[in-house]
Order: sequence, then C-alpha cells, then structure tokens
Amino acid sequence: MTLNQEVLEIRNRQRIKFKPMDEPAACWLGTDNIRGEILDVLTVIFQTSGCYWGKNGGCTMCGYVYDSAAKPPSEDEISAQLETALLRASDKDKFMVKIFTSGSFLDVREISRELRSKILSRLSQDDRIVAVLAETRPEFVNQTAIDDCLDAMNNKPLEFAYGLETSSDKIRKESINKGFSFNDFKKACVLSKENGIYSKAYLMLKPPFLSEKEAMEDIQKSIDDAAPYVETISINLCNVQNGTFVEKMWENKEFRPPWLWSMVEILKTAKEKHPKTYLMSDPVGAGSKRGPRNCKNCSYDVADRIREFSKTQDVRILEKCDCDCRLLWEKELLLDGLTFGSPIRD
Repeated sequence: MTLNQEVLEIRNRQRIKFKPMDEPAACWLGTDNIRGEILDVLTVIFQTSGCYWGKNGGCTMCGYVYDSAAKPPSEDEISAQLETALLRASDKDKFMVKIFTSGSFLDVREISRELRSKILSRLSQDDRIVAVLAETRPEFVNQTAIDDCLDAMNNKPLEFAYGLETSSDKIRKESINKGFSFNDFKKACVLSKENGIYSKAYLMLKPPFLSEKEAMEDIQKSIDDAAPYVETISINLCNVQNGTFVEKMWENKEFRPPWLWSMVEILKTAKEKHPKTYLMSDPVGAGSKRGPRNCKNCSYDVADRIREFSKTQDVRILEKCDCDCRLLWEKELLLDGLTFGSPIRD
C-alpha cells in the first residue's frame, strides 16, 4: 500500500460534520505583523467542496479537509459565509483579511472565477480592509488567475500563501505526501512578484519519519531556500489532528510533536541570517499531548514568547526563555536519530 493509499483509507472512514451552509467553517480575530505593521486580522475559513488533493488522499498531517462542506455550497451560500465572518470585525476601523478554504482559493472547483472576483471586490470596496491574503496551492497560480485577482482588488495589497512545508522534494513526497515540487512553488512566487503580489510560505516542523534534529535541520535549510522568494515565512509545528496518518502514528506511539525549544532555536538562527524576512509561528495546541510542547512548567510561557516574537521580530524575547527541561531536549537531539523517528520520551 502506498502512503497516499493509506492516507485515503483513513480519510474515507471519517465523516464530515454538518454545519449551516451560510456560516464559514471557522473565523476569528487576531493580530499579526504584516510587513512591519501590527494589524488586526480577520481569518476566514470558507466551507467549500473541499481540497481536491485532500479528497484523493492528501497530506499526512492535515485534518482541515474535514472542514469542507457536506455537499457543495452554492455561490450565494459562500457569499453569505463571507458576510457572516465580516460581522466579527464590525468594531474594527482597520484590519486585514486572510482567506482559507482548507484547499485553494484559486482552484475554480472550489471557488469559481466569478465568485472569486466577487469576494475580492467586496473586500477591496471596504475602506477598513487594508490588505488581503489568500491561500492556494502553487499549481493554480497563472496569469489569468492573477489578472482576475488584481482587477478585483483595485490596487489594494494582495498576498498569496502557500503550504510549502519544506524545500525538500523528498520529504514533501515521502513524509508529507504534498503533491507538488519546490520548483512549482518558485514559479508561482516569481510570477506573483512580477505582478506586484506578495508571497508567504508555510513550513512544517517535524512531519512524520523525521527525528527532532533532522526536522530542525530541514526547517533551517527550507528557510534559507524559500527566503529569496517570499516576504514572510510562517512555521507550523506539527500537531496531531483527528483523522490523519499522523494521528495513527501517534496512537501507536510512533510520533511525538516537536519540542518548543526547537522552534526557539530555529527562529533565533534564522532571524540572524535573514533579518529582512518576516518569520513567525503560532504553536497551535502548545502544551497539550497532541501539540508541540516542552515540560508542563514552561510550555505555555515559551509558546507565548514565540508568538510575541512573531509580532515584534525581536529575538531578545526568545533569549529570555529558560527551563531545566531544555537539557532533556538537548539529550534528545543527540539520541533520537538512533530510534528511526520514534519518540524517546513522550
């Protein structure tokens, strides 16, 4: 059985929960450092027909495919999802909007060309909205899609975000099962830049089958490789989502989410090497069994410092992190390569 077949088998056993079709899968308010400015940010995850790659197997760690709609929503229903989400920012005078579909905003099977233009036009006409980010797989970035988006945005800043995960094609294929190449990512970024669109890369710390040290080395190299093509790099720490291949490994005690100490060191090193690149991370689920963690005494504090660094880009915040469990993490870096990726201590 191939990795993709095993991921698909797990997917087919899951059920998509019903949610009203005029409500987004999720939406929330937060703050982010957007190219040097701290802004309020409204994040919207639309219910769509779902990620085409996820429906055919998909990524080993991704449970977001289950945020898709139980049946394909109409264009009016997706437009209603947007209006529902915008109510969350009704008291904001200035904010950015991030668009996710748990797939690709530029995939016309999820969002038609006409609806895509309608959504972006609606956002561009709101004077409070100063910029828009949309996530997509790189294979959907072409001149036609770019022209459509720019026409709808009417000169407001637009950013495309890509779930690159790693610059290693081997890891992306054999560990993550992502389905595109680093060259695909580079082509999309170059074309976007030529048309005045910003680019952002999402990387993944410690996907399956990598030791802690291997995972750190991969992220450090991936930052070096991706930095020339993007303005912002966001590093996700692999957590254990329901209905995923990673969850199966975790239940079999074959996977431990990454240490937060690994993220601290990655950010400190990378910021020194790439001072003009905006580096950020939000350790989702930090401190829980399914999430990235150190010990119970410091996990929440270290995670908060990582988030604070993401807003300020000030490495001095990370240098204040300290705990006795850091010695255990250092020992794991020395030894866990001998266990073929299985955790030494959970």
